[in-house]
Amino acid sequence: MPQYVIEREIPGAGNFTAEQLKAISQTSCGVLSEMGPQIEWLHSYVTTDKIYCVYDAPNEDLIREHAQRGGFPANQVSQVSTVISPATAQMEMV
Repeated sequence: MPQYVIEREIPGAGNFTAEQLKAISQTSCGVLSEMGPQIEWLHSYVTTDKIYCVYDAPNEDLIREHAQRGGFPANQVSQVSTVISPATAQMEMV
């Protein structure tokens, strides 16, 4: 299944309290539950003014529908081509 990174511009996101982050997470999970198993939220990174979310979904339309239904911005949706990490540097090339 394709994986996506969603950039959400949310001013002050880095200053959200644990309760605010919990509420946002609960809203997201509630919408995901209504939408069914074809879309899955893996995790998110909270920065000063943005939240970057990683999702598995069959297409970008489903990602945008989730954002709309949850009241979240989806300023940029990018499909992941490849994931690399420090382990990539150690890979044997055949």
